[in-house]
Amino acid sequence: MVRESKSPHSTPTFCVRKPNGKWRLVHAYNKLNNATVPAQTPIPRKDVLLNNMAGCELYSALDLVDGYYQILIRESDIPLTAVSTPSGVLWEWLVMPQGLSNAPAMFNRLVTQLFRPLRAYAQTYFDDIFVHSRAEDGKTAMEVHLGHLRRVLEVRRANMLYANIDKCVFASPEIKVLGCFVSNVGVRADPEKVKSVTASPTPRS
Repeated sequence: MVRESKSPHSTPTFCVRKPNGKWRLVHAYNKLNNATVPAQTPIPRKDVLLNNMAGCELYSALDLVDGYYQILIRESDIPLTAVSTPSGVLWEWLVMPQGLSNAPAMFNRLVTQLFRPLRAYAQTYFDDIFVHSRAEDGKTAMEVHLGHLRRVLEVRRANMLYANIDKCVFASPEIKVLGCFVSNVGVRADPEKVKSVTASPTPRS
């Protein structure tokens, strides 16, 4: 993922704690980002994703682990990613690191392009892939879903995209998607997300 560097560039490094307690390595690429032309990749719309998924019978979700690290950096650009460490050694990234302004857009573009042929039953949102199926053509929902899931996994394997099995969900009648729950009856808000609203006292004036 990294190698020792002799680059004339150097960026400071720091760590940010993840919700699961682990640490995320982040770099302050301020100068590099200021010189970067912003990627104009549109962000997937939540309402479109939910609308496409609602009303199905079975759902699966795949979480791509360390998504940025699954994209290689062009050889000529590798020296630009050089980072300094407390040990006094300069390192440069061979894969896309955290902190680049275009990293989210580039990763989202990759995933969108790879799974575009499957968008009738596979929705993508950055590092999340949602598979949704219903019974059709005389097949049960499970038979259809297994076929859809197999094709999604084949694309993932062919492009060496790795998933975090601990965060994956398979063949569930309801699934959590971007703060909502989706099932065959539609979309509902996550109770935890609206707890502060529902628990608020009724106005008396």
